[in-house]
Amino acid sequence: MLNYSALMRALDKNIRYLVIGDPVSHSRSPGLQNAAFRSANLGRPYARLQVDVSDLPEFVRFAAEHLKGVNLTVPHKHAVVPLCDEISQQAKLCGSVNTLNIIGGRVLGDSTDGPGIEYALFKEFGFVPGAKKILFLGAGGACRATAFHLALRGADSIIIANRTVSKAQELAKEISRNSSCNASGCDIADKTQLKTALAECDLVIQATSCGLKESDPPPIDTNLITSDCHFDCFDTIYKETALLKAVRACGLRGAGGKQMLIGQGAASFRIWTGIEPDITAMEAGFEEDISQEDTVC
Repeated sequence: MLNYSALMRALDKNIRYLVIGDPVSHSRSPGLQNAAFRSANLGRPYARLQVDVSDLPEFVRFAAEHLKGVNLTVPHKHAVVPLCDEISQQAKLCGSVNTLNIIGGRVLGDSTDGPGIEYALFKEFGFVPGAKKILFLGAGGACRATAFHLALRGADSIIIANRTVSKAQELAKEISRNSSCNASGCDIADKTQLKTALAECDLVIQATSCGLKESDPPPIDTNLITSDCHFDCFDTIYKETALLKAVRACGLRGAGGKQMLIGQGAASFRIWTGIEPDITAMEAGFEEDISQEDTVC
């Protein structure tokens, strides 16, 4: 059940923007978003809130009445779609929403995952998707939202490697139907297929949850990464994961999800305010310690 007393106290402190998830205590969004708000002389109006899936409809009703904007992370990006009054074309295509813009009590859903990863890939590697071959590890929400975007931005081919092959193949068919990209799915445990894909691709995007915990192993057998490989590796998790360590040990470039979060956050900030955010301030805000001051309840 939502903690309304805590939410009302937050409103008294002029909190009008939240990031919600379950869990959400690890989120660095308050640091980077509040840095952007402060730079624009708009105070510190952003905080984090843990919301159970069962409480999401009630939260959206509260947000429509009291808030200006919301970011959503796991597990709410798909569940919130039918709760919005309207969603953008980008959100419709990828089937998920990570940003709510609230105007006059109407809840408008959008997705900034695609622009966020495109920004990060260029920032980290100078990578542009046109005519490139991309291998995704995992076929969940992070893959769906970003793969569609990169396909529409001109990627030549996308391979989705996943434990449930049918899920990867189904997503690949959708991507191929809606773009000129040649997309396919394969078994992430099939070492022969995976070795070929790793040798041929320009970019690997790690889109599973492997790496959220320090003890998590890499999602693939890293012995498959050989001297034949020439890819850059982007991990959507903003930690130094086991996969990134293995990639760098092979002399390849790797980067975590920090710049993706900043790119997503910057796009959300533009949606909410119409103001171009101070990216330098947001990068500094990301590095701030995760403060309990930014937690509503």
